[in-house]
Amino acid sequence: MIAIDAALADQLHRDLLTAAGREKVGAQVIQEWELSTVHRLYLSDGSSMICKIATSPFTGEAAVLRALNEHGAAVPHLHGYTLRPQALGMLMDDLGDPIRPPTTAEASAAARAVHAIAPMPTLPAFGQQTLARLPEQALAALDALHRKGRFLYTGTIEDLLRRLAAVAGRRADGAEREPFGLCHGEFHPTSLHVSRNGCHLVDWAKAFTGPGLLDLATWFGTRTNPDPAQLSHLIRVYVATGGSPDAHSDRGGLPAAQWALGWHRLWAAWWFLTTAAAGHHQPHTDSHHAQVIHRQLHAAAQLLGAAPPAAAGSHLTSAG
Repeated sequence: MIAIDAALADQLHRDLLTAAGREKVGAQVIQEWELSTVHRLYLSDGSSMICKIATSPFTGEAAVLRALNEHGAAVPHLHGYTLRPQALGMLMDDLGDPIRPPTTAEASAAARAVHAIAPMPTLPAFGQQTLARLPEQALAALDALHRKGRFLYTGTIEDLLRRLAAVAGRRADGAEREPFGLCHGEFHPTSLHVSRNGCHLVDWAKAFTGPGLLDLATWFGTRTNPDPAQLSHLIRVYVATGGSPDAHSDRGGLPAAQWALGWHRLWAAWWFLTTAAAGHHQPHTDSHHAQVIHRQLHAAAQLLGAAPPAAAGSHLTSAG
């Protein structure tokens, strides 16, 4: 894994600004994370731009933004980008600070607009067969981590994944019903930027092709108890704002909201395990990630009907 250090970020800033014919006179940190940083760059002409630096596995965002700009989508305008081995730098419009959180109606309208865009062939796709394989792929990633001496003593996680693997085939049924297509992948309230410049969707690094209901499930995060009634309300608003009426339809023998919440949590656990196995997370994060993965899989097993018999009727627990 290549961590983002100050020297790398500064070099990418300079490369982007030189290519754009701009000069930086100051900078402000907006967000810093292990695998990405976002800075507001103050320029000599009195304007400002946003510079985002990301490392693998998030280096495909520029291609997504460029395609969305061509489509006229409500996303930041990409002024330029530069790619290094396992590192991406992007220069984008400064949308200004958010003035308030987005409303449910704005979230629904934004999701509907995204799902109406034609899928991009370069993005990963999560159709019915792909979803059904997630538990087995997560088990394979866990086994690879064990061979490296990582994520040890995770027998409960293994048991949950095996239980999920046993039901995944039938629970994945209906995954390709509408809405199915372009998905944001990190459709959180913080990704829907409401400012004086309008409402824009940012942070496209985890975009994929798949069930739009996974985006809607993502809106509520994974740090609170999964609430199918809450998601059902968002689905109703989504349909009312022009989203596919089929969003209400049962899938895999489950109500739409329960199905979406279960698969979203399984997908999130799969993502942590596979990216860790690929070397994108440092070993010191394993203990925390193992706890997160366990909570997500526990909720997924309850939602998708894969929980142990003694726990099948218990209350859904936090999955964040």
